[in-house]
Amino acid sequence: MPWRESLSPLQMRRVAIVAPRERSREVLTAVAQSGVVELDLPVPAAEGLEEMERVIGVAVASDGNVGWVGWTPVRDLVPLTDSLTALDAAVVPLARPRGIQPPTLQAGKPGGGMSRTLVDTYGTVPYADVDPSRLAGLAYVVMFGMMFGDLGHGAILLVIGLILGSGQIRRLRNLKRAWLFVAGAGLAAMIFGALYGQAFGPTGLIPVLWLDPLSNPIPVLTTAVIFGAILLAGAYALGTINRVREGGWGFALYASSGVAGSVLFLSLGLLVWGAVAGFGIMMGVSAVLAAAALVFIFIGFFVEAGGGATGVVQAGIELVDAVIRLGSNVVSFARLAAFGLTHAALLAVVWTATTGLWSPGWGALAAIVIFLVGNVLTFALEALVSGVQALRLEYYELFSRIFQSEGQPFRPWAPDLTNDLAEVGSDHHPTSPIERPPT
Repeated sequence: MPWRESLSPLQMRRVAIVAPRERSREVLTAVAQSGVVELDLPVPAAEGLEEMERVIGVAVASDGNVGWVGWTPVRDLVPLTDSLTALDAAVVPLARPRGIQPPTLQAGKPGGGMSRTLVDTYGTVPYADVDPSRLAGLAYVVMFGMMFGDLGHGAILLVIGLILGSGQIRRLRNLKRAWLFVAGAGLAAMIFGALYGQAFGPTGLIPVLWLDPLSNPIPVLTTAVIFGAILLAGAYALGTINRVREGGWGFALYASSGVAGSVLFLSLGLLVWGAVAGFGIMMGVSAVLAAAALVFIFIGFFVEAGGGATGVVQAGIELVDAVIRLGSNVVSFARLAAFGLTHAALLAVVWTATTGLWSPGWGALAAIVIFLVGNVLTFALEALVSGVQALRLEYYELFSRIFQSEGQPFRPWAPDLTNDLAEVGSDHHPTSPIERPPT
């Protein structure tokens, strides 16, 4: 599947399905078997033939014909039309109603991979928005690697991922789709472990390619914050694109996660740069940009609040909150370094205990046990902590800017009619399922 197609949900078309009244059951059977049409149904779903009778009962009837309205992916429109034409039915494309958001169906395999799950756990991507699942997955494994930086532990995680991908262990086959995610996290941890000179701790098995995190924590913290700022810049860029796609440039201009918010974030970066480099003019430009961005953000909050005196108060509170959150979100990425330091510190304690106990005889055995148990406990604890913290940064710092609303997942009308139709007999003539063109 082309990369650009993975960044947006599948294009949807509003359609009406029109059929002769006497063939309505055959047509609905074909629609159910196709699994590509979401019908607008006002009442809760039933099952089997009861569901079919329910749908027939809510159909729009006119001149011997009945009809239903719904959504279908554009890629399935032609095969759906061909299938229903054989039953004397028609699929009529309709204009999208104003203010109605089409349902979201992502390209690719049903269920997708772990990157897809990462986004879906947060919420359904709105139909108009860019789908950041692949980018989010990449950011996640890099953040995990920074916090779990150890060549030995990363290699173990990489092997676990490869084992999951092989599908050789029956009990782990349900986790097979996560193999690339786990392997990628392990590879990222190996890279940062090589940079830190960590292999099951400060064992000296590999040289330090960059710096020892425990001896030089400040550069690690600075790097983590800079990396976080880059991720936030990307989130603001995607957020701006989404606001434009949702409501046009006018809407994006005043949004705190759109143009105005991006300019405010840019002004913060220029302020820090100017202060560090001693460029007074850059700090002045930063102040002007920040003032303009705050005015636009305030107007956006004011309009959203409904205006009036209450709107002024609410907009003011939300404006202060937006500024505070902007600074705290940048600093929040320092946890990438903090938990990386914690990982290194725990392994340093284990290694110190190992070398302290090492001596001929029982001392060597005790040292080996301490080394193995300490590494196992550190691996389990830090893998859990790093996984949770990377997820937190994705959801609270990044996704909160990329998404402003939630979409509606595509739910095709596809009740299981097989058993009921077999009992009814030859009154119904189900057609073959639609063959979708490859994506």
